[in-house]
Amino acid sequence: MTIIKTSTSHTSGPTIDHRLSVAPMLDWTDKHCRYFYRLMSKHTVLYTEMVTTGAILHGKGNYLEYNDAEHPLVLQLGGSNVKAMTECAKMAEQYGYDEVNINVGCPSDRVQNGRFGACLMAEPALVAECVNQMQSATDIPVTVKSRIGIDDLDSYEFLHTFIEQVAKADCKNFIIHARKAWLTGLSPKQNRDVPPLDYDRVYQVKNNFDHLNISINGGIKSLTEAREHLKHIDGVMIGREIYNSPYLLTDADNLIYQSDRDKLSRTEVIQLMIPYINNHVESGGRAWHILRHMLGLCNGLAGARKFRQHLSECAGKDGADGQVLLDAFEKVTLT
Repeated sequence: MTIIKTSTSHTSGPTIDHRLSVAPMLDWTDKHCRYFYRLMSKHTVLYTEMVTTGAILHGKGNYLEYNDAEHPLVLQLGGSNVKAMTECAKMAEQYGYDEVNINVGCPSDRVQNGRFGACLMAEPALVAECVNQMQSATDIPVTVKSRIGIDDLDSYEFLHTFIEQVAKADCKNFIIHARKAWLTGLSPKQNRDVPPLDYDRVYQVKNNFDHLNISINGGIKSLTEAREHLKHIDGVMIGREIYNSPYLLTDADNLIYQSDRDKLSRTEVIQLMIPYINNHVESGGRAWHILRHMLGLCNGLAGARKFRQHLSECAGKDGADGQVLLDAFEKVTLT
């Protein structure tokens, strides 16, 4: 990985186009997944998995490593210690990340025990202090991803106060998951589905804070839906729908960014992935590390189940390489 020092000033607001982004998803949006996505869309903003300050500062591995091809790329950071958050933001800038995003939306018990994630919505002053210090120490934007509320703190006034206080710290970009989070009683998975969606509340934030860049997240299933949301707000973030059907990203540059870039066929995507897979295997990795992210590539085509089955059965075997992907694709009928 080449380390790149950026020199973009955050004072002018968002420096990357947030019209469409792929949500940070723990255990899913790793560097292999993001490399795969970047082949299909040049402009869609990619996020890392949430990485904690403890992992970055004290972990044994390099949690900031990525492929240069992944830009525009945002590091999502989990933490609440102002000093540690600031140090990690400086490291992110040194590594060439385009932005740093603070996780104020994850409701898991583990995250709450570390005093970060969705529970921080109840501490807007602390979030604002993190933003202020991180912005002062770097020249890349610091953004915030939150819910619309937590537990019984779910009024619009609560959300408005949170956005207002954090924005005063020079945060210009907010991604809002249009569900509140229950910090007790629901699992993280249930928190993605059970609390009802309230898109209008996110639209209202944009109406009241027109100078801010507001993106919406939660339950969005297609680029057509994304385009409808973009009539009301600045950006759309999609998570699991892209992970389950990643080929929809090949339409993103044209439909969302009005680019004239040629759409890649599935055959072309696979051909481009083969060298990456083989290089990873030759470096001591396993093909499954990459191919697990490609299981949904052929969804909607005849033979998609056999494609997934072949990858699942063969990609984890010793010696597996890009040929596994080619063999799986032979089971698909292209239309």
